[in-house]
Amino acid sequence: MSFFTMEQEQKRDIRKLSLAELEVFFLSIGEKKFRAKQVYDWLWNKRLKNFAEMTNLSKATRERIEQHFVINHIRVDQMKRSVDGTIKNAVKLYDGKIVESVLIPTPKRITACVSSQVGCSLDCNFCATARLKRMRNLHPDEIFDQVAAIMEEAKVYFDRPLTNIVFMGMGEPLLNYANLLEAIEKITSPEGLGISPKRITVSTVGVCKMIRKLADDEVKFNLAVSLHSAINETRSRLMPINDSNPLEDLADALRYWYRKTKRKVTYEYVVWKGINDDEAHALALAKFCQIIPSKVNLIQYNPIDDGEFQQADPDKLDLYVQVLERFDIVAKVRKSRGQDIDAACGQLANKNDLVTLG
Repeated sequence: MSFFTMEQEQKRDIRKLSLAELEVFFLSIGEKKFRAKQVYDWLWNKRLKNFAEMTNLSKATRERIEQHFVINHIRVDQMKRSVDGTIKNAVKLYDGKIVESVLIPTPKRITACVSSQVGCSLDCNFCATARLKRMRNLHPDEIFDQVAAIMEEAKVYFDRPLTNIVFMGMGEPLLNYANLLEAIEKITSPEGLGISPKRITVSTVGVCKMIRKLADDEVKFNLAVSLHSAINETRSRLMPINDSNPLEDLADALRYWYRKTKRKVTYEYVVWKGINDDEAHALALAKFCQIIPSKVNLIQYNPIDDGEFQQADPDKLDLYVQVLERFDIVAKVRKSRGQDIDAACGQLANKNDLVTLG
């Protein structure tokens, strides 16, 4: 059941309006144009969740706004903390649907891992989120709110600021393209959260057409690709999207990305026992990495209960590092955090075993 009333759901979400549209609204009700900027600041910079707290507006003006609009903010409905400090949020949306976001602390960084869709449509065989299927895209404000919530948690629980954002949560970001870019514009804007785009990484399974569009749109954030194999047969087994976006097409799209942006790409790569844990796969990855300047994050696999996919032995990860270093490719082994609370890569699946907040 949604925690919003039917009356609220029938009103328009005020955060769907641009500043220019807010100006038109205020002029239409006989108010001064500058009121729009005041409200916009309350919504995005101060991140208010109700109109009553907009204290530089008269009570009558606030009531007029509330007659027309609602603020469909998210609510961190449940939360769980890992033994390593990682925090997983179950985020309730205005329509009652749930997504998950994660705060990942390290000595030097606090990273927000946020979702872009409710569920996912891409059916990657190793990922728990794929089993949920895609229910809908997240709106820009819903993406923004996940980051804002983790900013507050970073202050409360770690007394440190949020430093990085990764779009590696639920969903494929590039299949929610317009909302993704609008959310990032708000997140990076001085009128929003003011986070540098250089500290934001968008991860994709390799939607070639949209990688090209990112380049054409001259985005300033970083790009990561979930690769997992540089051999088509293996990658298609793991990720069905490889059938329609094979490695040859992905390579062309990445060349286009680098030609337009001059920025390297990060490959996210999980090594599984008996699937891609041999020298042939390591050499294929090294060859693929030579297409454009790149680096590799070798990721520890996080089981999702069915036993089909198993972590590779540590010596197999060492093999990958040795092969990649032989070709002067920077490679790091990333141990996943939050595994004990199903908050690690590939584990976000709304199991609803979190702690309800009071």
